[in-house]
Amino acid sequence: MILKKGFVDLQINGYLGVDFSQESLTLESIRRLTRRLIKKGTVAFCPTLVTAPLHIYEHNLPLIARAMMEPDLKPHLLGIHLEGPFISPQEGARGAHDCRYILPPDIGLFRRFQELAENRIVMITLAPEVSGAEELIRHIARRGDIVVSMGHHEADDVTIRRAVRLGARSVTHLGNGIPSLIQRHPNLLWTQLADDRLTGMFITDGYHIPDEFIKVAIRAKRPSGLSSPVTRRQSPACPPEFIPYSGRKSRSPRPAGSAFTEPPTWRGPTARC
Repeated sequence: MILKKGFVDLQINGYLGVDFSQESLTLESIRRLTRRLIKKGTVAFCPTLVTAPLHIYEHNLPLIARAMMEPDLKPHLLGIHLEGPFISPQEGARGAHDCRYILPPDIGLFRRFQELAENRIVMITLAPEVSGAEELIRHIARRGDIVVSMGHHEADDVTIRRAVRLGARSVTHLGNGIPSLIQRHPNLLWTQLADDRLTGMFITDGYHIPDEFIKVAIRAKRPSGLSSPVTRRQSPACPPEFIPYSGRKSRSPRPAGSAFTEPPTWRGPTARC
């Protein structure tokens, strides 16, 4: 295998019109997406599925697992990231995830997902305050081969610290996927930023979080505790006003920017035009 310098992204939801959470996903579309990402400088990544109907997991998890065994794709696909369905159903915390398909954390269902993925799930984003989350975190932590990341939640500081003690080690797009209004302190931002055991993932696209927040985050986490996912979706031309997001329509407020669903809720950034 020839090693190549480049970016590593732990959360790629899609790119070039390819969506890892759509039933239209094919092996060739994964190959096309991967080749383009490599050309753009991202040499390894985690294909990421958001909250979706169960039949999407049944179709896409085995498909991605198969892609990970293809000789030309294997070096670039690090493992599957499940961003849901075990997240908060509350408005604000759930972000653009479809509330119809959000499910309470369940060890049996997670095992089913891992079977479908042929044990290639390497990261899961969940809400630690939801009933059943602590049991699932404990179960996953015992395995030792999957990262539990907190995201799309509104847990208080006590719950966050307990989740970390149980085995949570990361925060997905810290600063996003939270209610618009939170109390000054304590709140989930300060608690997660201050905990050195947690790696912070941040969407540094210029729209989701301001530069000042990123500057504070870098100082709090230091480079060794910080990751910046891109979560690309849109095609390079970025022509339409409405673009798909896990089967729903999202509206792009600027040609090369992020998008929000109807009603407005921020979601992952689109690719640069």
